[in-house]
Amino acid sequence: MWEALIEKDQDWFLYLNQLGTPSWDSFWLFLSDKWGALPLYALLLFLVSRQLGWKRVLLFLVFIGLLITTTDQLSGFFKYGVQRLRPCYDPGLEGLVRLVKSSCGGRFGYFSAHAANAFGLAAFFTVFWGKSRRLWGVLLILWALLVGYSRIYLGVHYPLDIATGFLAGGLLGWLFAQLYKKADQNIFK
Repeated sequence: MWEALIEKDQDWFLYLNQLGTPSWDSFWLFLSDKWGALPLYALLLFLVSRQLGWKRVLLFLVFIGLLITTTDQLSGFFKYGVQRLRPCYDPGLEGLVRLVKSSCGGRFGYFSAHAANAFGLAAFFTVFWGKSRRLWGVLLILWALLVGYSRIYLGVHYPLDIATGFLAGGLLGWLFAQLYKKADQNIFK
């Protein structure tokens, strides 16, 4: 059963990866680049600081930092624990992967830290804002989904790597948002 899932995952990867065209490469590279998201992060920080004030923003940023650290470390733990080769290193896919970047990253890719971080942030903000800024939650989830797809497009992750990253990031984003709310209530009564 596991082998059938891996084979299907490779098929999905090849299909999605081959949809790429050189005219879209720079867009997906930008979307996948951590520095490309800085304007979004600055806007989110601005919105949160207007809502909370600067004293409470510091606590907020501590929880965001803990969330990203946790998703990154958990991803690394799984990458070296599972040791599933990235598509660009898989000998069975040699010559079939459309690798857009000049490098592929580390040898192992299960699960995607990009997907976990993006979806973790989207989940955190969605829970934090709740119904008051529902549109922002939808936009952030859409952004996270696009970041995840960019990793397949670029040839560095399988769809299962992305889906697992989304799951881990979503769960951790929800958890850290709940923890933040409790800490905020206890500190700033």
